[in-house]
Amino acid sequence: MVPRRDLFDVLQRVRRVIQVSAPAGSGKTSLLRSWVAEAELMDSVAWVSVATKERDPQRFWLSVLDAVRATRAGSSLVRELTPAPDLDSAAIAERLLADLSRLDEPMWLVIDDLHELCSGDALRQLELLVMRAPAELRFVLAARGDVRLGLHRVRLDGELTEIREGDLRFSLDESKALFESAGLQLSESWVALLAKRTEGWAAGLRLAALSMAGRHDPERFAAAFAGSERTVAEYLVAEVLDRQPERVRRLLLRTSVLDRVSGPLADLLTAGSDGQRVLQELEEAGGFVVSLDPARSWFRYHTLFADLLQLELRRTAADELPALHRAAARWFSEHGHAVEAIRHAQAAEDWTLATRLLSDNWFGFILSGHRATAHQLLACFPPSAAATDAELSTLTAAYELDRGSPEEAERQLAIATQAAESEALERRTHLQLVRAIVRLSIASHRGDLQAVVEEADRLLAPAEAPDVAQLGISDDLRALALLEFGVAELWTGRFEAAERHLEQALAMAQRIERPFLELGALAHLAQIAIFDSVPRGARLSKEAIELGQRHGWADDPVTGVAHAIHGIALVVQGRLEEAELWLQHAEGTRLPWVSPAGGLMLYVMRGLLEAASGDDAGALKAFRSAERLGELLVQPHVLARRIPGHLVRTLVHLGEVERAEEILAQIGDAERALPELRIARAALLLARDDPQAATRVLEPLVHEAALAMRPQVWPVQALLLEAIARDALGDTDLAELALERALDLSEPEGLLIPFLLYPAAGLLKRHRRRRTSHAALISEILDLLAGRTPQQRRDTAHLLGGPLTESETRVLRYLPTNLSAPEIAGELYLSLNTIRTHMRHLYAKLAVHTRAEAVERARALGLLAPSSRPG
Repeated sequence: MVPRRDLFDVLQRVRRVIQVSAPAGSGKTSLLRSWVAEAELMDSVAWVSVATKERDPQRFWLSVLDAVRATRAGSSLVRELTPAPDLDSAAIAERLLADLSRLDEPMWLVIDDLHELCSGDALRQLELLVMRAPAELRFVLAARGDVRLGLHRVRLDGELTEIREGDLRFSLDESKALFESAGLQLSESWVALLAKRTEGWAAGLRLAALSMAGRHDPERFAAAFAGSERTVAEYLVAEVLDRQPERVRRLLLRTSVLDRVSGPLADLLTAGSDGQRVLQELEEAGGFVVSLDPARSWFRYHTLFADLLQLELRRTAADELPALHRAAARWFSEHGHAVEAIRHAQAAEDWTLATRLLSDNWFGFILSGHRATAHQLLACFPPSAAATDAELSTLTAAYELDRGSPEEAERQLAIATQAAESEALERRTHLQLVRAIVRLSIASHRGDLQAVVEEADRLLAPAEAPDVAQLGISDDLRALALLEFGVAELWTGRFEAAERHLEQALAMAQRIERPFLELGALAHLAQIAIFDSVPRGARLSKEAIELGQRHGWADDPVTGVAHAIHGIALVVQGRLEEAELWLQHAEGTRLPWVSPAGGLMLYVMRGLLEAASGDDAGALKAFRSAERLGELLVQPHVLARRIPGHLVRTLVHLGEVERAEEILAQIGDAERALPELRIARAALLLARDDPQAATRVLEPLVHEAALAMRPQVWPVQALLLEAIARDALGDTDLAELALERALDLSEPEGLLIPFLLYPAAGLLKRHRRRRTSHAALISEILDLLAGRTPQQRRDTAHLLGGPLTESETRVLRYLPTNLSAPEIAGELYLSLNTIRTHMRHLYAKLAVHTRAEAVERARALGLLAPSSRPG
């Protein structure tokens, strides 16, 4: 390479941004690479070459992140991120910006061929990165023209340096040095002539030097070498290609069908043996060949050069193109590059080969979280192909199901069944497996547990079973079957069996390192957990969300399930504004379209949030949407039986008592006995001013709630309505007893939504003035009813000397009151010695010495609500 000292100095002095803008072949890349080598900046330069017509912002930002991670400073600051479908490119940019905030040494981010970036989103995100990056990060942007990045603001700040076409033109001395480096000794007059005719265009000079190498009359060639950029490019084919040794010319032409080429692949397409050496020599000679990795094992051709090679190949050997693509497809397939293999098979229009390759790799794409890639490859087949090919019809069925169209999926599967009769014998076993997995997915989507059991049982049969062994079912497909089995059981309310199968799926997914399956198992285990423990469900859902974000699946419907579960936890705790954000994200993943069962759960929670927020009309709309989704399922959803109760309560709040009664009239006796329906009936009777009848309806629930050992929403609701009904009847003692028990069950996990759905501010205020161990909790509820946002309950276990037992927690609630230790013992039906023991343990765990200090410390840790007294 020719040292260009003046330009090196300009690059070295860059303060923030340098823009290298010039037409193709002007020497932008060569300049930057030689500067990096000259300045010994290899460890401090992150180099990104933008792919041709790059429209995928995710792929661009992942390449930026990988390049920055390859630098000395970036390797320790920037976190790794796995490619995945629907990865939010803006999130990648923000994450990169955050990681680099601690950058304390100079780093250069070189983005070459920036003009190829066709994504408006990626350009806007790059502009934000330039504007907000730390001072130590400098940008070098190379493109064929000015890119719209809002660099005028940097220019106004005096922090933009520009190198343009005129700056890149080779001077006479530089042109002479270039020819001498190629072994050519030309007189200054001939060098001047070539420099003038090429206008210092780097590519033209290099092409001239390449063409003149080995000539006996280089000066005669120099006299004929002239013309515009296009003329020079056309001259390249006639003079450069034709003058290469036949083996080099053959390699260049036949490998021009590839986006990237390696030595072994070049050998395959040319029937040669020295492709690696030829490619490396071409790169070293500046022959428009660029290495793609530090080991110089993969290469690409300059876009202009590749276009010309392809044009020449089509002109001279068009009939060889299908065979070249077919050979490339098989090579890429054998070496584990499935996407490129399928694309080359499609380019060869070998639809049978392309179908087989896509079918063999379909579930690999899905289970790796690359669903969008699978869909894009399927879209490249002609519409008529699926009608005659059983495997392609089956994959089309899977695609339609992913789009939320089970009817079309079943139609395509029926086409596949008919076409299977003519399928080649060696493919029938594989086709049988693919169809079984698709049938299992359709059954799970429809909530058809019986069909799920039939398909899953076969796939989960012992591996030594003849039919299973014949199918060759892999562990990842068995894990998928376990997951689908568990999900179907979950949606239909078979929690124990569902938890068992989901735990098995989780363990297998972790063992075989399938994080996408692990995500699905975690997300649905979180839903089972939340029925038993809100904090545990929230914790599992957070684990699933973090796993999805780590792999770039934040917007996948499976992660949407986890977002919905986390939103549920916040709804039941009365943290409605926070819950809104999580439920919105879940809706944004298209969860209701991809999974009717998941969508039903989401809309039920949306309805509860709207109801708790006071928007009963919005709640009614959400519950009706959940009801419609439930009609798409073959078997009733676990939450579907609760929807009538939600509708009744909502209509009562809207004052539409008659419509509420109509719904109840249509419900059978068995469903009327459900807790949610009894509670709704009691609410309706209270609206009818019949508290006595309400207490009769609630009686079985109140009895069961009195014995409840763990927090749940429905016992709190039942006891709260019992308190309201008893208060209306003038039975103060029973009202207070029911309300205190409701608060007992609510406090441990902060189950506040019952008090928002059935407001009873007056009753709560009176109760706070009496002997209650929940004065702080009542203040929190009253704040909520007054429109004040509750504080988030902190995880304080690590701040204590040990976890509080349930008995210690109950004693702690009494400490802010004026009750003495003997009185607390009487309230809790415990001995005085036991109370004193609990208090002693409390003081030790809170690291305090007095009751007042214990109360103050507990409030600071969020174990007790702040004092309700004016400060």
